[in-house]
Amino acid sequence: MKYNTQQKPLVLPEYGRIVQNMVNHALTIEDRNERQRCAQTIIHIMGWMSPQHRDMPDYRRKLWDHLAIMSDFKLDIDYPFEVVKEEHLSSRPEPIPLRASRIHYRHYGRALETLIQRAAEMPEGDEKQNLVALIGNHMRKDYLTWNKDTVDEKKIAEDLATLSDGRLQLTPEISRLMARRMAAAYRRPQPAGNGGGRKNGRGKRRNK
Repeated sequence: MKYNTQQKPLVLPEYGRIVQNMVNHALTIEDRNERQRCAQTIIHIMGWMSPQHRDMPDYRRKLWDHLAIMSDFKLDIDYPFEVVKEEHLSSRPEPIPLRASRIHYRHYGRALETLIQRAAEMPEGDEKQNLVALIGNHMRKDYLTWNKDTVDEKKIAEDLATLSDGRLQLTPEISRLMARRMAAAYRRPQPAGNGGGRKNGRGKRRNK
């Protein structure tokens, strides 16, 4: 008995070795018309093996692509579609350039550092103060997520000043904004009332 582990690895294992043997046999057929009919039969069997994919776009084209791949692009037939090229399978996408700048505090992340730099460039005003309060609360949350320890405003103020090169300060007014934002975020929603405490139906008549 010849075990599969002793045979050549399958190019597309989802079709199994029987289909791969059919493709190998098609490569040995000399008559072009007969080879074409054999390829059509193989495509029919491949489609029958995966009926759940028939509604996918370009389903038939993918089957012919797979046939070309399993034949190592050596099957000389008339393909009904322009199948994938061998060089396209081996090509790799261009590497994505990564930023080389160092993250000062990894638990805050690069996005927050970028937001701090943008806030530092904003003109003074309520919009900037509200943004700094939002950043401060987010720094609290990130710190607690990664460190699992209590953190006071002094630590947040120090990190904020460091990341903004001293341009942003955690003033008492911003601390109050942070507290109001935290209270609003954790305030429990009021249960659905019955019209501001008014009773349904008629009220009691006063005794005369």
